[in-house]
Amino acid sequence: MRRLISLHALWIAACLLPAGWLAGCATNPVTRQPEFVLMSEDREIALGRRLNPQILEEMGRYPDEALQAYVQSVGERLARVSDRPGLIYRFTVVDTPDVNAFALPGGYIYVARGLLAYLESEAELAAVLGHEIGHVAARHAVRQYTAATTVGILSAVIAGTTGVQGAGDLARVISTAIVRGYGRRHELEADRLGAIYLARAGYPPEAMLAVLRVLKAQEAFEKKLAEEEGREPRVYHGLFATHPDNDARLKAVIEAARPLLKGAPPSALDRDEAFLHRLDGLVYGQRAEDGITRGNRFYHGPLGFALRFPAGWRIENLPDRLIARAPGGELLIQLTTTDLNRRLTPREFLQRRLEVRNPREGRPLRIHGLPGYTALGRADTPWGRRMVRYVVVFLDDRAYIFAGASRTPNDPRRDRVTLETARSFHRLKPEERSLAEPLRLRLIRATAGLTYAELARRSALSDHAEDILRLLNHHWPSGEPLPGQLVKLVK
Repeated sequence: MRRLISLHALWIAACLLPAGWLAGCATNPVTRQPEFVLMSEDREIALGRRLNPQILEEMGRYPDEALQAYVQSVGERLARVSDRPGLIYRFTVVDTPDVNAFALPGGYIYVARGLLAYLESEAELAAVLGHEIGHVAARHAVRQYTAATTVGILSAVIAGTTGVQGAGDLARVISTAIVRGYGRRHELEADRLGAIYLARAGYPPEAMLAVLRVLKAQEAFEKKLAEEEGREPRVYHGLFATHPDNDARLKAVIEAARPLLKGAPPSALDRDEAFLHRLDGLVYGQRAEDGITRGNRFYHGPLGFALRFPAGWRIENLPDRLIARAPGGELLIQLTTTDLNRRLTPREFLQRRLEVRNPREGRPLRIHGLPGYTALGRADTPWGRRMVRYVVVFLDDRAYIFAGASRTPNDPRRDRVTLETARSFHRLKPEERSLAEPLRLRLIRATAGLTYAELARRSALSDHAEDILRLLNHHWPSGEPLPGQLVKLVK
């Protein structure tokens, strides 16, 4: 009976979906077997073409055309031997520090500069791109959309309704995949296809294991940070993430692909100095457009301001706010900014724009010549409804809003540290302009006895510098540079 209902639901799908979106029975490019999908290839490509500008607007294209051309050339070498060589693939380095790579339908593939920084060879880059080509070749986004839509239709049929309630939306499927991957079965298939494409293109499929070790080290380090900071870890989603680093299934697909490799040199997985030189000067961490954290200080060149948070606090630079947390997480300060559109005083802004009702202990401030106002008001915090210390400061045509909160209600430190931080806010000075520039990868040649502890002291990194340098150079959690080896430093 279930089988009959499922088939009936698929026929209803054909009736309810808009014309042009329905592909019906198609041949899978990888398996060469017929499969039921709810989108034609033309529509799949059109969707990627529509979403690509949105991705680039959100993340930005990394402004190094030589590096972009290089990544495109490596990707094309793999795409030519893929199961969909007729697609025109576009490989783009996006300007984000995330350790990530992902694909849109139709051949749009992205690798974050944050992931590039941790790779050590062209073969590892090829492993990343090969995995993402696998998602495109196997039409994973379309297949997940079909599964989600048919389940939604089946639910509607069983419920006796005529509408398609909860049917899958492909843009939602794709955005979910970017955050969490395509699911275990499809990620495993992308691993298998990536290994095959690597071997066909002349790269050692073992490069997938090297990338896996990079990602697993990142995951372990993130868990360590999360434990220190008392939060949930933000663990990477998809690329090889379905495997432990000794996973027999991944090793099996690599073994199966190895016979396709012809004449690759046995040293192909060694440190690739030509590749490393391409990373010399790569922006590491935050972009100038997002502001730069150096120790407990923050500099924003485009907006023209700087400030200082309490020493030892952890600063998180999010797209729409800065959040600084005290050791132990008992106190936090949040900084946001917004345009000024009316000629309000800081006090009027607090009451009308921020909608702080019945502010207490309010008084005007003058901070480095800038008008401001501070008051207490109730607001939602991570610890529930609390009194929050607000400070509003005007700079040019923008308002900057500091909000300090504490786990313990009315902790006297809340007001003190929030006001101290706000009073450090000032217009960026000419001598601070260089500090608002981003950090970059630089290469040095290791000498005998050089250690990561010494490199950490020479680095511009402030927090966990030794750990990060070990991760960048594939020596985490232990090991030291070998004499003569090229080593990545952050300056």
